[in-house]
Amino acid sequence: MAVPGVRDMMGDDPDAGLPAVAGPNELNGTALLRWGRICLEVLQQRREEINALNVFPIADADTGTNMLATMRAAMQTADAAVISAHGSERPGSSAAAGFAAEAERSGGAAVSDARAVGGYAANAAAVGNGAKPVAGVFGGAAISEPSAASPGKFADRAIATNGIDRPGLSGSPGRGSSRNGSSAAPQDGTAVGYLESLSTHDVAAAMARGATLGARGNSGIILSQVLRGIAEAARGGPLTAQTLPAALATASALVRESLSVPVEGTILTVLERAAECAAACAQSTVADVAVAAADGAAKALGDTPAQLGVLREAGVVDAGARGLVVLLDSLVVVTLGATPARPEYGRGEFLFAGAQAGADRGTAAAQVDSARRADAESLNRAEPHFEVMYLLSDTDDQRIAHLRNRLADLGDSVVVVGDGAGSWSAHVHCADAGAAVEAGIATGTLSAIRIESFITDAAPAVAADRTDAAVRPVRVGRAAASPPAAADRHHGPADRAVLAVASGDGAAALFEAGGAVVLGGDGPVTSAALLAAIRQLPNREVLVLPNGALPAHELVAVGVAARDAHRDVLLLPSGSMVQGLAALAVHDCGRIAVDDAFAMSEAAAATRWGSLRAATGRALTMVGTCEAGDGLGLVGHDVVVIDRDAPSAGRTLLDRMLAFGGELVTLLMGVGAPAELADELAAHIANGFPGVEVSVYSGGQQADLVQIGVE
Repeated sequence: MAVPGVRDMMGDDPDAGLPAVAGPNELNGTALLRWGRICLEVLQQRREEINALNVFPIADADTGTNMLATMRAAMQTADAAVISAHGSERPGSSAAAGFAAEAERSGGAAVSDARAVGGYAANAAAVGNGAKPVAGVFGGAAISEPSAASPGKFADRAIATNGIDRPGLSGSPGRGSSRNGSSAAPQDGTAVGYLESLSTHDVAAAMARGATLGARGNSGIILSQVLRGIAEAARGGPLTAQTLPAALATASALVRESLSVPVEGTILTVLERAAECAAACAQSTVADVAVAAADGAAKALGDTPAQLGVLREAGVVDAGARGLVVLLDSLVVVTLGATPARPEYGRGEFLFAGAQAGADRGTAAAQVDSARRADAESLNRAEPHFEVMYLLSDTDDQRIAHLRNRLADLGDSVVVVGDGAGSWSAHVHCADAGAAVEAGIATGTLSAIRIESFITDAAPAVAADRTDAAVRPVRVGRAAASPPAAADRHHGPADRAVLAVASGDGAAALFEAGGAVVLGGDGPVTSAALLAAIRQLPNREVLVLPNGALPAHELVAVGVAARDAHRDVLLLPSGSMVQGLAALAVHDCGRIAVDDAFAMSEAAAATRWGSLRAATGRALTMVGTCEAGDGLGLVGHDVVVIDRDAPSAGRTLLDRMLAFGGELVTLLMGVGAPAELADELAAHIANGFPGVEVSVYSGGQQADLVQIGVE
């Protein structure tokens, strides 16, 4: 391996340099913190390079950013644990002041308030006993991310010794570290000066916990398992030439177990190769093992395009695996004091082995251009998808395994990992974000739910294959529902269509009579079906009445995907079909689209709505426990009435809804409503609320016996 020499990776401070010293025996907690800081620095430097390589599993160019954010979370938790170990420190003490002052000098706001340092001591238990610091918050002390220019540099001077035990240096004042992973406390009060109270395992476990709880993307979650592998191997003391291979082997086993469908040619393959090379290293020093692991990973990285077609087509190596090589190269820097030489891994710049061995740069560039054109073309046939992540606690391995299988049924890129201390992090790419969250709720206690939308290629027949949600070929008024030929799609009339989601044949007929195109069926409507329906319309302006079929975040994703230079899409806030009918009643194509949408939204919001349902089983509601067959009266989505007799529940619900006034009541009768129910409810309104007009329609919806609108 070509080694160009020592490079100080932590700034200009001479105390922060890493002299090349041969034969280090072990890595203690101080060395791990030093390694983490170097990882931050290099990930920051390589972030754009890694982002540009990101084409699998989703080409969203964020792998470098996610790995950097995850490592920052790991280091912030480690810093918190180090300072928490010194509970005697108080705000304003010399140690706290030194820590805050160093953070301020570094330009990186490592702690948002100097007074928060003392709070770490009080929150020591929260960091280590199951509390979930999320987005840089640890037990109430808010921690902001280090700056890009100097990530976490406040601890540089304290860890200038590398934290590596060397023969003949263990007794040197201010330089050596003890055999149990402690280091001599510096005089400037920085965080790492407190390491004499923490073992190597304590530091590694804190890093693993922070990475698990603060992981971003599947690459970040996998990074957390690398740290967990190190923590498991360090239970018996500092990392040695014997335990470092075990750390990598444990990490690779954890990663493979966490994936629902392991894919070769990714970070998993490269991590396993690094573990194999480390285990095969015949040398006796931890530096030799680190070099063997890093070189093995680098070679495996170059082979990833031959193993995964999407990488080969784009002319790149795997982005997550490139990030892993950064971590292993940083370990070489800590143990050997030298930076391994690696090529630039740009798109189309790296000539791969295997199928592309004979390709020249022109061919590679052509492949990149082709891939980019394909990406652009796919935007016209894309469906909304979501990246769903959340944290879990109060669960067990069996339920986690079931969750992993359930998420695999919903989507792909499934990763579910633990921190070894009772907390778990889950990740999935799927079309039904709500179902992914519900699967987590059934598994344990959820927190830190994060849902982000992105676009992925849709199958060409995404809508054609659906029988439960298809656009009805009906033309009423000015709404043209029959899609024109593809060549004429963007040259049709400049009129406006209203697309309404409806459940039940009767409700669909009402919307069609009002001039809307209807997306309906007996089953639930998905975001993919709604997007396909919008794209089938020839109109340049489309107003969508979702009528409660999809949650808000999915509607936003549909709107983003559906809009283009030829079509404007406005999604209106109708939470039910009765609100949608009220909105449709004031629809006027003579107004400009925004004015029409405003008037329709106002009409929907002015309609109070509720529903009468029959309970399907025993359940706890906000007004008590219901049994199967009970009548449930809901206002919006909240149960407000429970009665053994469904008609009686309906009458009580009407009384409560009309107590606030109303001039018109719309009753949309469901397919399961008794024949006499409509007459009973209409008579009740006439007797109890004279002058209130009642309109009764057959909706045919499955879920509600009656859907009620009050205007």
